Amino acid sequence: MSFVKRIVLAGLGSMALVAGYAAVSALSNVFYKKGYTAEEIARLIVVAHRGGAALGPENTLLAIERGITSGADMVEIDIHQTSDGKVVVCHDESIDRTTNGRGLIRDLTFEEIRGFNIVDKDGKVTDQKIPTLDEVLDLIDGRVKLLVEIKRTADIYQGIEQQLVDAIAAHNASSWVVAQSFNDSVLEKLHAISPDLRLEKLWVFKLRGVDDAVDGWVNDYSYEKYNYVSSFNFYYRSVTDSLIDEIHRHGKEVKIWTVGSPSDTPHLPVDGIITDHPDLWRTK
Repeated sequence: MSFVKRIVLAGLGSMALVAGYAAVSALSNVFYKKGYTAEEIARLIVVAHRGGAALGPENTLLAIERGITSGADMVEIDIHQTSDGKVVVCHDESIDRTTNGRGLIRDLTFEEIRGFNIVDKDGKVTDQKIPTLDEVLDLIDGRVKLLVEIKRTADIYQGIEQQLVDAIAAHNASSWVVAQSFNDSVLEKLHAISPDLRLEKLWVFKLRGVDDAVDGWVNDYSYEKYNYVSSFNFYYRSVTDSLIDEIHRHGKEVKIWTVGSPSDTPHLPVDGIITDHPDLWRTK
């Protein structure tokens, strides 16, 4: 059992400990120089976060299309499951923030959800609807890669991992779809169902001096444990050159989330960036 978990189980100020680690980790690269050369940017994998949330209402077909045309290498989306088993694309587990409706996705039918419209970041109702995973796969059709995030709420969505794998097969998309999650059980299920599916592990920060990291919970950080995972994707403020080098030595890529413009992003030897502003990293 790790040092941090012993403290947690003993109840000896674990919340204060983790909060302290978080504060330090969040400032890990605050003094790093910022900005990237054109050559460095060209080598990066640019991922359009929530389709390209600065380019259109997040996780909509409009934003995804704009993310693609901006020159992004990948588009990232989030999936949930309706009460009647339809896989839909939305960041939150409810539709309250992103539409003119209300309710948890798991409590609403697909027909009910499609009765509402997406609202933009200014609160204006648009003509966009919450799309299905199938609609996104049809739209992308291999033009770029798709990074699909399954949330921790997957525990309440029966079979959502299998539905993702089935959708990938139905759209002949195995060469261009990747899955990521903070949730280890999601990653383990996906790997068991489809061993060839590329998987990426989301982290918030790595605890210094111990074999643990935070992914929403304090979790064991082991390269052997995640030997089937291709990339570790960290909050951009929490990583350092030395951690990135260590991850690379273990044969994994590193992506950082969620960054703004190149001029505002700490200069780090990462493989990819996840951003609402893919247009600022790619020009066509």
